[in-house]
Amino acid sequence: MLQVSYIRENKDVIIERLKVRNIDATSMINDVLDLDEKRREIQTKLDTTKAESNTLSKEIGNLFKSGEAQKANILKKKTTQLKDDSKQLEQDLNDTANALNELLYKIPNVPNELVPNGKSDDDNLEVFREGDIPVLHSEALPHWELAKKYDIIDFELGNKITGAGFPVYKGKGARLQRALIAYFLDKNIEAGYTEYQLPLLVNEASAFGTGQLPDKEGQMYEVTADNLYLIPTAEVPGTNIFRSDLLNENNLPKAITGYTPCFRREAGSYGAHVRGLNRLHQFDKVEIIRVEHPTRSYTALDEMVSHVKGILQDLKLPYRILRLCGGDLTFASALTYDFEVFSTAQDRWLEISSISNFETFQANRLKLRYKNSDGKNQLVHTLNGSSLALPRVLAGILENYQTENGITIPEVLVPYTGFNIIN
Repeated sequence: MLQVSYIRENKDVIIERLKVRNIDATSMINDVLDLDEKRREIQTKLDTTKAESNTLSKEIGNLFKSGEAQKANILKKKTTQLKDDSKQLEQDLNDTANALNELLYKIPNVPNELVPNGKSDDDNLEVFREGDIPVLHSEALPHWELAKKYDIIDFELGNKITGAGFPVYKGKGARLQRALIAYFLDKNIEAGYTEYQLPLLVNEASAFGTGQLPDKEGQMYEVTADNLYLIPTAEVPGTNIFRSDLLNENNLPKAITGYTPCFRREAGSYGAHVRGLNRLHQFDKVEIIRVEHPTRSYTALDEMVSHVKGILQDLKLPYRILRLCGGDLTFASALTYDFEVFSTAQDRWLEISSISNFETFQANRLKLRYKNSDGKNQLVHTLNGSSLALPRVLAGILENYQTENGITIPEVLVPYTGFNIIN
């Protein structure tokens, strides 16, 4: 959520930058400033009314002490009116503050200057590419056919148990999945991230704090009886570890990693592009999360990008990095880099990671601050990234590493799997 003070001081810049998202925010920004002005006027009136009431109360006490009860009773009538006025002003202040917050909730984060113009993922900017695309044998298969051939992932069984988008991993498929989770966590820990095991359900305050509510409510599974939500990513519980905290500047950054199953309704997702592991309702992901000093958050973003690069280099998968355009940027992000691995059997790129800097947008919602060297409380910057999302990484391994004799396992994973081929 944008700070009102920031909007007040940077109105024109914000309106101009939000055009990169294809949004004309002029009306919303003006309404925010009008409501803020109204809120401050009401607050001033309320403070003045309360001060006058307090002054009269002291005067009434002195009058009673001096035996001037008649004068005191006259003033008591006035204090009664002032108290009624205060109650009305408090209600007006509360209504205005709520209206202001409801409007602020609808305004997305301001894109960084590096965010390119564009309306959809077709307009994302490729900034890096690495790895040779393998030449497969003539009978190469997409991963969903490989999964069936080698009996390592059962999509039909998942459909029987739950429904479409809930696969069952079996035998070497399950072991490969577990190996990837352990490998990703070990790489993240080596890079300085502290491992956390996180809840898979969060409350409304947590979902609001990281920006899933109210923007993505329809994409989350809700446990209505308890007003809880299944997490769409470990970003939500992980970042909320620090909700309402006041951190010491010397204790920044905070860097954590965690593996969780993730749950997304993916409403409206249909077609060939969602076959197999391409898009699921339940999937596994290892996340990295950082809470940073504002002066170095973009350095941290570059470090996170380099870290994921290193993992994909170790896996020897062909990949590319995209800088998301304004039209494809998530509601809370100021700048996002997507990693995509090339699926040779499908002849298409598959997104496997998004790494984002949210600047103060989440921190303002979370009331997550640090105390600087001057003793002032300031908002931190928050960042997160997939390191990595498993389904499409697994799809890339199955398809790119397939041979006529089976699917070979990337060398770095063999110590984790205990086998070097699926056949």
